[in-house]
Amino acid sequence: MSLRLEGVSKIVEGQSHIYPTDLTLERGTMNVLLGPTLSGKTTLMRLMAGLDAPATGRIWWEGRDVTGMRVQDRKVAMVYQQFINYPSMTVYDNIASPLKLMGVSRADMDRKVREAADLMQLTPMLDRKPLELSGGQQQRCALARALVKGAGLVLLDEPLANLDYKLREELRAEIPRIFEESGAIFVYATTEPEEALLLGGNVATMWEGRITQFGPTPKVYRTPKDATTARVFSDPPMNFTRIEKAGNKISFGEGQTAPASGALAALPDGVYTAGFRPDHLHLASKGNDGLRFRCMLHVTEITGSETFVHLNHAGDKWVGLLHGVHHLAYGAPIDVWLDAAHVYVFGQNGDLVAPASFAQAA
Repeated sequence: MSLRLEGVSKIVEGQSHIYPTDLTLERGTMNVLLGPTLSGKTTLMRLMAGLDAPATGRIWWEGRDVTGMRVQDRKVAMVYQQFINYPSMTVYDNIASPLKLMGVSRADMDRKVREAADLMQLTPMLDRKPLELSGGQQQRCALARALVKGAGLVLLDEPLANLDYKLREELRAEIPRIFEESGAIFVYATTEPEEALLLGGNVATMWEGRITQFGPTPKVYRTPKDATTARVFSDPPMNFTRIEKAGNKISFGEGQTAPASGALAALPDGVYTAGFRPDHLHLASKGNDGLRFRCMLHVTEITGSETFVHLNHAGDKWVGLLHGVHHLAYGAPIDVWLDAAHVYVFGQNGDLVAPASFAQAA
């Protein structure tokens, strides 16, 4: 079983919302669409489901062209961030509704509904109406309905965004197992890189209507093919700065240099862009390969166990993610350190030309 998109695009009032896209998703896989708001995640999922028709291209399901097929005729389940339930029905009947349409026997329907309700912690609420539930409980009802449907393609559009933290963490751990056991193709849209890493499977990073990279989630995270993918797969976004390679040295500006070792040694002399993630900046050197940068501190954000620092380095705006609570003076100079092993190098066209050494060793 596979879902294959060939040159699929979506144009609305002359504007491209999805540029021609090729993508193949296999049975029993989890596939995360990761990108910021308006990157095209929901639009692409609607095309997969058959809710919208593509402007160009074909959609194949199990080797059959389903481009013009109605969504009602496909085995698809879709859950949105804005949960949709039938307000006049009980929770039990909401969950059971797709099974009734499929003609499932009463005994099998009851068993499946109660199994899904138990998994979603809804058993005590089966006799209630959706409007008597909290927002999180209503979303769990919608998830349970998708689960019992037994669909071959399950599309979840930021389904956990409205849930409380504890339940969100529990379902993040449960959802991959639930749908992997079903053998369905699972597509999960999120704006959060951390959520993509927790869910695992494959990830398609999206930016302005394009898939920039698709592959196993850890691999895409460690070796993004270009600066755009690296920016998408980092929260806060990856920091960038101009560098120059000359001989056996890399110059980071303001006199900071590092040996051009490993993959960097093979780079032709020239100007490049270095990228590094916010959590790789530190207030003290972590080893002999540490690079020191003198920055100006603009803002600090303390989130409890972590501190975000907004920095200016020679005109480049950086964000650092520091562990612990740090009370730092606004507008004051601050030294930050970066392990050279965590530096990615991109060419002038944005393509990755040298992955970080830690990624090569992973």
